[in-house]
Amino acid sequence: MILPYLKHQLRAGNAHSIHSPFIYDLYTQAICPSAEDKSDFEAIASLRRQLLKNTDEIEILDLGAGSRRNRSNRRKISDIARNAEKPARFGELFYRLTRHFNPQTVLELGTSLGLTTAYFARAATDAHVTTMEGCPETARLASENFEKLGVGTIELVVGNIDHTLPAWLNAQQKTIDLVFFDANHRLEPTLRYFEDVLPYTDDASVLIFDDIYWSKEMTMAWEKIKAHPQVQVAVDLFWVGLIFFRKEQAKEQFRLRF
Repeated sequence: MILPYLKHQLRAGNAHSIHSPFIYDLYTQAICPSAEDKSDFEAIASLRRQLLKNTDEIEILDLGAGSRRNRSNRRKISDIARNAEKPARFGELFYRLTRHFNPQTVLELGTSLGLTTAYFARAATDAHVTTMEGCPETARLASENFEKLGVGTIELVVGNIDHTLPAWLNAQQKTIDLVFFDANHRLEPTLRYFEDVLPYTDDASVLIFDDIYWSKEMTMAWEKIKAHPQVQVAVDLFWVGLIFFRKEQAKEQFRLRF
């Protein structure tokens, strides 16, 4: 039986699609579960509070679309924690999605201070988690944060993702089960990273795109990715978008409240 409240979460006139067991389970178990044990998040929440109070400055090497709030290359760690890191509710969402799909290989493009990476690593304790960051100073802090959180087994790749991503993909030759795109918030790089990763996905892979309405370019990228012939299911949570390749599913798009 389909819960009545769940139908109200759907937009764009596709309420009939709630009858998909895949979307029903995804929503009730991972996106908006009725209950959740948050004890696994306490250490990350504590570290976030520390970073928000840290007024030390570092030199930023920004290879992406830049910050809307601060154009300077000198930035306080507290500002990075406040503006560049995803809020805790999204980290917790990524944790639940990781638990739900149980990936063996996780790839994150855009590490920042490493808090979001830690949610993936906490959820996938047996998985190989790789994160890529273009800024050496930010990566250094992320590495320190991984040690503080006890998730030091994360593979941190430092350098321009335009170069490190193709090299890493060519070297590892494995299917990537879950990918989080949060690096360069522009049209061409986002589409290029998607195309780079695509040959390494399979029917069960999950792609998460951050800030799909951050700019016109990101929205254009999201629309093009949804329309890709290999994409079967797209879920729009407004802040983030989820992409699935499940061949057994009808090609559908969903807009869900989160």
